[in-house]
Amino acid sequence: MSSQPVIIRGGGDLATGIAHRLFQSGFPVVILEIPQPTVIRRTVAFAQSVYDGQTTIEGVTAVLVSTPGEALEKMTEGFIPVLIDPFGQHIPQLHPLALVDAIIAKRNLGTYRGQAPIVIGVGPGFAAGKDVDAVIETSRGHDLGRVIYQGEALPDTGIPGDIGGFTVERIIRAPGTGVFQGLVEIGSSVEKDQIIGEVHGSPVLAPITGIVRGIIAQGAHVKQGMKIGDVDPRGKKEYCYTISDKARAIGGGVLEAILHLRQSKKL
Repeated sequence: MSSQPVIIRGGGDLATGIAHRLFQSGFPVVILEIPQPTVIRRTVAFAQSVYDGQTTIEGVTAVLVSTPGEALEKMTEGFIPVLIDPFGQHIPQLHPLALVDAIIAKRNLGTYRGQAPIVIGVGPGFAAGKDVDAVIETSRGHDLGRVIYQGEALPDTGIPGDIGGFTVERIIRAPGTGVFQGLVEIGSSVEKDQIIGEVHGSPVLAPITGIVRGIIAQGAHVKQGMKIGDVDPRGKKEYCYTISDKARAIGGGVLEAILHLRQSKKL
């Protein structure tokens, strides 16, 4: 397997599924994050190491590092280093085999072909054959995880995937702008309309009955209408601490794309 790392822009739950699958398949991985990630599913996101220093998910540990040199060192020690680099300035110093944009911003924030021998975009906002070598479909359904070598992923509908018969109903949104103060933790059971936190004095209510699968970090500054959490109606607490089926499928697509492109490009 290549000693060159795969760089993943973003450390959220979908990016973590990608990182985990690549790491378990023998690829060294480096994650690039922003200084204050607004991750919702924090218990299954390597981005949480920005706050905690390190985080372990399904037996794989990510650690926060401060320089590209430290990232390469931790990589050889069997960790996934997480480096604060929102603009990808350190990418050339890391000499990657592949660059995966998994920010999931629904648009391209600056990733382009040539930044690495292999460049992959995850979700809508990228055009395979133009700004990236391949795009991974992220929409739930028949094509989830499919590798696209010409064209784009399906456009963002703004409607979350159906879980237990609920889509938009399961999303927790900020009732106002200000600092979030939570009253429950990820994994907590909640009832519909239960107060689970507040933003600048306005209560945050559980939208449905279920398990809090994700909620933004305590003290985070949020804007009105911003997604700050979600409730899983299936009621299985263990789902809060394991990589989702969607993230695993997308991770499989990224792995396939890297192997295919490495062979076709003779890297």
